[in-house]
Amino acid sequence: MIASGGDAEALRQDVGRPRVRTQDAASLILVDRSRGSTPRILMGRRASTHVFMPDVYVFPGGRRDRGDHALPFESDLHPQVMEKLLAGTSSRMGPARARALALAALRELQEETGIRPTGARGPDLSMLRYVARAVTPPGGVRRYDTRFFLGFCEETVFDMSHFGDTDELEDLQWLDIAAVSSLKLARITQTVLEDVTGLLKRDPSVPFGNPVPFYSMRRGRFVQTRL
Repeated sequence: MIASGGDAEALRQDVGRPRVRTQDAASLILVDRSRGSTPRILMGRRASTHVFMPDVYVFPGGRRDRGDHALPFESDLHPQVMEKLLAGTSSRMGPARARALALAALRELQEETGIRPTGARGPDLSMLRYVARAVTPPGGVRRYDTRFFLGFCEETVFDMSHFGDTDELEDLQWLDIAAVSSLKLARITQTVLEDVTGLLKRDPSVPFGNPVPFYSMRRGRFVQTRL
């Protein structure tokens, strides 16, 4: 992925500015395959009052909080997902911190949409796939190192009784994955959607051990590596 002229200009303007600390974050791509052969995904529009990415459609998600590592869970992440989360990270990223990313994605899902996974002791993490990682380019007011998880509604039991718009996400919709590109999307959201569409076409089960694309910016260019 090559940076546009605007991306390169933003990088030049960023020279000399204070560096913005990158924070861990997580998003959940929730897929519903109960209506026909075309998957639907859940997306919502960030409020115009948000400093980061206002008025664009996103997957539920947000920053990993300090308390996320202590949240209860029913079953742990699949071993191959844990392995991928730990790949290419610093020594500070151990299993507890990696697990906290998945728990953060599910916590944000509940806070932003009202949907929560059910379980006797907490959410079942074992059915979550890890499908992408992306670091926000320099130049913005905030930067995130975001891990994108994918979950199927038929594999994990979700309580939808409180589903609806919140202060965080508006116009929540279950959208045909093929039609999402008509919305106002961030570049990385569009890219991850294309990746997920490809995964679903190759193997609808989305195996846990799939290679994970990692997107970042180097010398003014977006690059993709594999985890």
